[in-house]
Amino acid sequence: MVKASLSRRKPSTARPPPSVKGRRQLASLLPPTTSAPSRKAAAARRKFLCIFPDGFRDEDYLDLERGYKWDAHVKWEQSLNEPTFRMLLEQRKYNEISVTAIRIESRTNLLFSFEKMALRDAVRTPTGSRAFAIALFNFLHGAQDLETRFTEWVESVDCLPRRQTRVLTWPIVTVFGFLAQPRSHFFLKPTVTREAAGRYGVDLPYASRPSWDIYKKLLEFVGQVRRDIKDLRPRDMIDLQSFLWVQGSEEYSD
Repeated sequence: MVKASLSRRKPSTARPPPSVKGRRQLASLLPPTTSAPSRKAAAARRKFLCIFPDGFRDEDYLDLERGYKWDAHVKWEQSLNEPTFRMLLEQRKYNEISVTAIRIESRTNLLFSFEKMALRDAVRTPTGSRAFAIALFNFLHGAQDLETRFTEWVESVDCLPRRQTRVLTWPIVTVFGFLAQPRSHFFLKPTVTREAAGRYGVDLPYASRPSWDIYKKLLEFVGQVRRDIKDLRPRDMIDLQSFLWVQGSEEYSD
């Protein structure tokens, strides 16, 4: 719960300043390593560069993978940055917050249609929109450590009203952090990400119910990938998620 005091387009090149708290918390999960990339990691790199020869600056990459995700982040910064989010909460505009967050996500193809519908149904009532708005603010901007914030966010999503389809899925739990804070949070599409991890030589743990333990392992894996391809200069989790999407998605079959 919230504390009573709420103390295929070319992307924009504007970049908001990184969150110091988010970077420090993420860095604590990513222990340094001096080992060279494995053969499977090298193969993943070759596949990505075969498809996008100019890497993360490739025009096709920007058009097909990064552009729409970055545009959604820019829209989030314009509409639900922390001061605006806090003000709307103080004014109890829970429905406006929920509608805005869902509208920004709806312009991407990150969630399945049944997940989009489940989310809209979950916040349709005043109780649902209030719970969603408060829990999302605490997840993104709360004072607690990341483990606590993520765990409480999962529990809050689990308690949202449900009509037909369940709301508690990995994509729903991770998409808003990814769009709002792409330097700190990763978007988990389970099937594709697990396939990518397997091709990378990593046995990524998984359970259908989201949990901190699995999310932490995911961030550690993504940190390993970041180190392996640091010379390609990935900017954020959008680049890393896109890199892994290329490895695991049928869109980019070998």
